[in-house]
Amino acid sequence: MADDLVFYTNPQSRGRIVRWMLEEVGADYRAEVVDYATRMKGADYLAINPMGKVPTIVHHGKVVTECAAICAYLAEAFPEAGLAPRPEERADYYRWLFFAAGPVEQAVTNNFAKFDPSPEQARAFGYGNYATTVDVLERAVAAHDYIAGDRFTAADVYVGSAVGWGVLFGTLPKRDAFTAYFERLSGREAYRRAAAKDDALVKEQAPA
Repeated sequence: MADDLVFYTNPQSRGRIVRWMLEEVGADYRAEVVDYATRMKGADYLAINPMGKVPTIVHHGKVVTECAAICAYLAEAFPEAGLAPRPEERADYYRWLFFAAGPVEQAVTNNFAKFDPSPEQARAFGYGNYATTVDVLERAVAAHDYIAGDRFTAADVYVGSAVGWGVLFGTLPKRDAFTAYFERLSGREAYRRAAAKDDALVKEQAPA
């Protein structure tokens, strides 16, 4: 039943990552669009996600937040989709999934905010510095067709979203490895289906 899995999102948010993952696993879900101006900071939604952020899913009454966690959770909750890692894929799967959620996210957002850590600060920061993080990400996506090997997994949804958005919005450089990796992912039917649904919502919300 759709009410067993509720997806709280906004089409102009990281909710697009989770929409893509939901389409990949073929889950029956109900989407609730949460607007930034009112509902996202309202008491009802804060009771679900106290951060006042999207996306969030509620599956059989259990709340899951944070995009990387949601992707990993859905891969395990819907094993028939085959997006959880096989034993030989687990090391790269978890390594790069959480590298993208941690160091890459921190490096990109700090760089966007024009914050360049000093060498002393870089030693204390989990990502070190932006240049190193980008170089490591580039090598990771260039090593195989997919982030955990030769097969698409849930980790590609998250890492691929980070790469695709980064190149599109200029928070990552347009390197050949990034472009080639995202081209492989964006051709997937589930990606196109998810993007079409969110793009339609953006049009609905646009002022007349």
